[in-house]
Amino acid sequence: MTVSLLLIFCAIIFLVGLSAFFSGSETALTAVSRARINSLEKAGDKRAALVSRLVGIQEKLIGSLLLSNNIVNILASALATSLFIGLFGDIGVIYATIGMTILVVIFAEVLPKSWAIANTEKFALTVAPFVNIIVIVFGPITNIITRIVRSVLRVFGVDLDEDSSPLSGHDELRGTVDVLNRDGVVAKDDKDRVGGVLDLHELELSDVMVHRTAMTSINADDKPEDLVTQILESQHTRIPVWANETDNIIGIVHAKDMLRALAAGKYNAKKFDIRKTMVEPWFVPESTSLQDQLNAFLRRQAHIALVVDEYGEVEGLVTLEDILEEIVGEIADEHDTELSGLAPQVDGSVIVDGTLPIRDLNRALDWNLPDEEATTIAGLVIHESQMIPEEKQTFTFHGKRFVVMAREKNRITKLRVRNVRTQ
Repeated sequence: MTVSLLLIFCAIIFLVGLSAFFSGSETALTAVSRARINSLEKAGDKRAALVSRLVGIQEKLIGSLLLSNNIVNILASALATSLFIGLFGDIGVIYATIGMTILVVIFAEVLPKSWAIANTEKFALTVAPFVNIIVIVFGPITNIITRIVRSVLRVFGVDLDEDSSPLSGHDELRGTVDVLNRDGVVAKDDKDRVGGVLDLHELELSDVMVHRTAMTSINADDKPEDLVTQILESQHTRIPVWANETDNIIGIVHAKDMLRALAAGKYNAKKFDIRKTMVEPWFVPESTSLQDQLNAFLRRQAHIALVVDEYGEVEGLVTLEDILEEIVGEIADEHDTELSGLAPQVDGSVIVDGTLPIRDLNRALDWNLPDEEATTIAGLVIHESQMIPEEKQTFTFHGKRFVVMAREKNRITKLRVRNVRTQ
């Protein structure tokens, strides 16, 4: 082999090595954990800061690496073709094609990308300084290529928004947590809590409020001693107070305020004046998101609000605990069961109250019943069946069988639900 052919061979090997570097760098810098890199950056790692900057200009980064990779691959292929033609004549083109395909696929694609995936963080930190130089050199060319691509795509009716992202931050975080849960890294309870936080902006008060038909309230015109008894016997510390009619809420009384008033009156219940003890009610629209309402509770240092519809009519009430339960799950105290309205049966089915929220059932049993069109289990059955079912009627949808066990007037009060597969 002459010196010139040897030099060409060495150049091909060098170019394949460069191609491997570009391929591995692209994989590592696009797959690296932003959260981990951000932590290293805050700890003072300069290479992590460089990686973070490169990831922030991902379109220019990928464009520069692809441009560099294509240049070295085309050059390597051209040199290989020249080398093999010199050795074997015209048939050398075929040998060059086969040889370069094997070299590029194994050593410039599969091997470096597998290595980068196995050691993403270390690989990204190592190559970042060199890749930064490549981005600086080829960045302007990449910008020109990007403009040409966008112009061509617009001709075919495809408009690429530079700032658009296929996934929102919420979706990316939710997807990451779901994958970690599936791999056993994150526990289901932790996954549910993160999901609860991410769902707050999507849910409205009407999805979690206690409906007015289930509200505990007291009549301001009852005898003082009767009011004291009702407050003491209630499971709630804050109780709405109405006058004339149940929808006319005039205040909220706190059990502690009542006890202070009783102490001031030497515990004479007949002297208790609920109108002087209660505080002004706070009314909020039912369309308010849970995220906004949580922030409002924190700002006002309040724990309870009355929910009204667009006409100002009271629809129910919501408490700070109701919103927190969307994050951490059911909060049980000495007056609560683990999950009110849910009774697992020995045959694998569950008996549920019609008013049980779908989200609570999904969280408790790790089910995936849809809650876009209905809030409660009864509402889901009515929505899917497009009717108000009779007792003992059975329906099958979403992989579950629903049996109506009890109904009061037009309300489904109790159902049995089981997985269709387990029958």
